[in-house]
Amino acid sequence: MRPPLRVLIWTAVTLGLVVVAALLWRGSDAAATESTTAASAGVPAGTPASAVSPAWERGAQPLPGDVVEGGRVILGSAHGVSAVDPTSGDEAWRYTRSNARLCGVTVTNGVVVAVFRTEDRCDEAVALDAGTGVRTWSRNVSFLGDATLKSTDQIVLAISQTGVVTLDPTGNNIRWRYHLPEGCLIDDAEVGSAGVAVLQTCDDSETSQLRLLDGFTGKAHWNHDVTARDGGDIHLLGADQLLGLVVGDQVQALAADDASVRHRIPVTGDEEPQQLSFGGVALFRVDGTLHALDAPSGAQLWEADARGLSSAPVADKAAAGAGTLLVPDDNGFSRRDPRSGEELGRSSLADLPAGGTASGVGSVVVYRLPDRVLAYS
Repeated sequence: MRPPLRVLIWTAVTLGLVVVAALLWRGSDAAATESTTAASAGVPAGTPASAVSPAWERGAQPLPGDVVEGGRVILGSAHGVSAVDPTSGDEAWRYTRSNARLCGVTVTNGVVVAVFRTEDRCDEAVALDAGTGVRTWSRNVSFLGDATLKSTDQIVLAISQTGVVTLDPTGNNIRWRYHLPEGCLIDDAEVGSAGVAVLQTCDDSETSQLRLLDGFTGKAHWNHDVTARDGGDIHLLGADQLLGLVVGDQVQALAADDASVRHRIPVTGDEEPQQLSFGGVALFRVDGTLHALDAPSGAQLWEADARGLSSAPVADKAAAGAGTLLVPDDNGFSRRDPRSGEELGRSSLADLPAGGTASGVGSVVVYRLPDRVLAYS
């Protein structure tokens, strides 16, 4: 016997709904997302050995400014982010979106914040626990397609040519937006303990304007006009206790309270200068020399040859609680006292690439270059 007509109709409707649901699922964000998680990472014990050798290498683009967070090394790719174990180099977790491209990624306060572009704008943001890969929040945003991310403690900064936006990394709220005056474009921006520094030019002027904004409210602290001789390049290095500014053939260290120039360092080579600030000390690496300045006064504390920059100081019994800097140089990595520059130890290594930033993770040295991460143990 043939089934009643109503049964045939309901069967056809049900099959149709199943087909529609399958098609919707195949085109959904959920189907396009690959996400794995891991147990929390333990911080490896020990310090780098007196001689180290290559342990692993990973190419990645884009990379966060600091790649070490939550006991993991964070890497970017065209469609997402992943974290690897610093000792083995094995992947611990990943988060990828096959239907979106990664605009930028940054790490701070134990989370990885990534922004994705689905069409012509960077419009979706997600925060993942750096140690485990577990999603802590997500939200829609409306950043331009050229947006990049930088961060400092409690602040994530999204930058485009026409404005900046700050996000709370441990929540999901937008704190404030900076809209440029008509006829102006942003040339560069940095975020640090001093706030958000914005370098802008207006109406094709040869003079750039540096503005320092409060990191949590967006209130303007001061404006500072900058002009480079012979039309040289002007760009920012950092926005911490001393603001680092490249102006043509010199690096200027500016006071955070009034933009006065506290120190000048000549630039003679083609290598990009680097900056790091922490605990009253500002480090500037220029033309292969690391200059340590007293942040309040700008006075030079010490200098040393360097092939790269250290990350923030790491705990070390030899430094009497102040921590040590892990400074890349021609003979490997030297461990130095932050204020005196005294060499407290060394991890020897030949043929270290120049221009990276070194982080100590237990007995492993993680070395971030612009396009890849190297590990030595």
